[in-house]
Amino acid sequence: MREIVTLQIGQCGNQIGNNFWSKICGEHNLDQCGYQISNNDLEDRKDVFFYQADDGKFIPRSILVDLEPRVINSLQKNFYNEENIFVSGEGCGAGNNWAYGYYSGKSLKDEVMDALQREVESCDLLESFFMTHSVAGGTGSGFGSLLLEEIKNTFPKKSLNSFSIFPNNDEISDVVVQPYNSVLSLQRLFLHCDSVVVMNNGSLSKIALDSLRIKTPNFDQINYLVSTVMSATTNTLRFPTYMFSDFNSILSAVIPYNTLKFLIPSYSPFVNKEVKIVRKLTVDEIIRRIYSEKTKMASFAQSKTHGHISVLNIFNNVEDVSEVEKGIL
Repeated sequence: MREIVTLQIGQCGNQIGNNFWSKICGEHNLDQCGYQISNNDLEDRKDVFFYQADDGKFIPRSILVDLEPRVINSLQKNFYNEENIFVSGEGCGAGNNWAYGYYSGKSLKDEVMDALQREVESCDLLESFFMTHSVAGGTGSGFGSLLLEEIKNTFPKKSLNSFSIFPNNDEISDVVVQPYNSVLSLQRLFLHCDSVVVMNNGSLSKIALDSLRIKTPNFDQINYLVSTVMSATTNTLRFPTYMFSDFNSILSAVIPYNTLKFLIPSYSPFVNKEVKIVRKLTVDEIIRRIYSEKTKMASFAQSKTHGHISVLNIFNNVEDVSEVEKGIL
C-alpha cells in the first residue's frame, strides 16, 4: 500500500487539516472519532491516510505542530495520535514573523522529526508527504520552511507536496512583514517541494461569495473549500481506479518539468451545506465552470493569450465517460 503522511503546521495548517480529516471520514464511512459507522464494505483504501489501532479505530497518519496552543487545544485530540501533537513550551506563537518561527522552531524540530520517523517506519510503502500551512504567518511559514528542509534531507527519494495558502495580493495586510514571510517561504517551497498547490485568501473568499452565497465567510467556511479540493485531489488514491492510483502518477501528469511545480486548483460545484435543493449540473457545465476564472482558487495576472501548460481533470460520480469526452472536445 502507498501511504501518505500529513503534516499540519501552524494555525491555518491545523484548521485546514482538521477539516480535511472530517471530510474524508465521512467519505470512508467513519465517525468523527475514527470508528467504522457500519459494516458495509467500501472498495476504498483507508490505509493511505489512516492506520488501524487494536480496538478498530482508524487513526490519521498526521503530525500537528504549532508554536501556540490555542488552535490545537480546540481540536478533538482523541481523534489523533497524541504522541504526534507538538506545541511550543513557551506558548507565545511566532508573532507572524518568519525568522522567529524558523529559529524558535528548532527547539521542536528533533521531536517532530522523531515522530515523523515513527510514522514512516509504520508504513508498508511510504509514497509521499503532505503539508498544510500558510505562507503569510509565522509558524506556517517559518517552522514550515525548517521542516521542508529537514524532511527533504532525511527522505530525499519521497515526494514532498504542500497545500499552501497565500495572502490576498489585492489588499494591504495589517501584518507589515507578510510579504517577507511569503517570499522567504516561497524560496523553500521552490527548492524542496515536488508540488505546491497554490490557493489565496482573496480567491477563496470570492468563491465563498459567488458559489456558496456567503457574504462574510469565516475561517471554517474558507477551510471547507480547501479541504474539499484536498479530498478531490486524493480521491483516486483512496478509491482506486485504473488510472492515477498513486500520487506520483498525478504529479507526472501535471508537472512537465520539475521547476513548474506550482499548481492552481479549480473545483465545481461547491455546495452550501445549508441549501437543501441543488440543481444537477451536466458534465459540459462542470467543464465550463472549472475553466472559468471564478472557480480558480488563486488569482494571478494574465493576458488574453495565456494558456495552460498542463491540465488534469478529476471527475467524481460520472456515470457515462463519453459525456466527459464530448465535453472536453
